[in-house]
Amino acid sequence: MVQVYSQLDGFPKENEQPVYYKMLANVGDLTQKPNTELLVAVSPANEVLGAVVYFSDMKQYGSGGTATQERNAAGFRLLAVNTTARGQGIGKLLTQACINKARHENLSQLIIHTTMAMQTAWKMYENIGFKRSEDLDFMQGQLSVFGFRLLL
Repeated sequence: MVQVYSQLDGFPKENEQPVYYKMLANVGDLTQKPNTELLVAVSPANEVLGAVVYFSDMKQYGSGGTATQERNAAGFRLLAVNTTARGQGIGKLLTQACINKARHENLSQLIIHTTMAMQTAWKMYENIGFKRSEDLDFMQGQLSVFGFRLLL
């Protein structure tokens, strides 16, 4: 995740947001929170192609703004696809896995956040049916973070 996020044009670098990058480097630690899972896409050769953190309880989501107050909702954060696997549908596959989990849990919505540096992901999310939700926007330091929600 550190490699993927540090290579995004317009995204803060490690020296600008060291706490965020420490969290990325230790993303597995997030699964110690209740109702939190790390979903990983792995190739037949056991290469990690991508990953995402899924939260079936928004209280554990850990973002700024109001998202953690949402009820009957799940969320996912930190979707990352290995640069060598881009264009293979890995991001969509991981997103769909989160949607399926939320539906299986009979939740009414799925919440995500993204930044301007992740415009490719924005298009994917919108094509799947996510809608911009300005009420979920917040600032992470100097970085604008934009909320999206999918009604299930």
